[in-house]
Amino acid sequence: MKKLWNFAMGLIRNNSLVRFILVGAVNTLVGTGTMFLLYNCIPWSVPEGSNLPYWVSTAANYVVGSIVSFFLNKYFTFRTKAWSWGEVWRFTVNILLCYGIAYGVARPLVRWALTGAAQTVQDNVAMLAGMVLFVFLNYFGQRFFAFRKKE
Repeated sequence: MKKLWNFAMGLIRNNSLVRFILVGAVNTLVGTGTMFLLYNCIPWSVPEGSNLPYWVSTAANYVVGSIVSFFLNKYFTFRTKAWSWGEVWRFTVNILLCYGIAYGVARPLVRWALTGAAQTVQDNVAMLAGMVLFVFLNYFGQRFFAFRKKE
């Protein structure tokens, strides 16, 4: 417990968590706006019950948000100055893994929890739940994998 406490205090002292949250607010405005506009405002010509609008909308959120996130987190949050394709690759792998896990888990859980609700209600709630899970996974993935500091 003491190690966990010291770890949490270290995150707060160096402000990377605070900076990550600020960057996340910008990403949330840009990406979430993209996602909900695509899902709810585009006249999708797909059969009833199709998964296409859900996956296209959530993916667009993370393509747009990830571009913004990469540059803001690299230079502002984690303050890494060097440029490498390895870092771009690790960031991309992290985003893809977090996206797949977050939305792959959120949708079936929300559909189960909201059995009987309209598909659009289930999908909108699943998108919100996926966002929350994504943020949690993404912070640790970026801090310890994508933008890890070399000792």
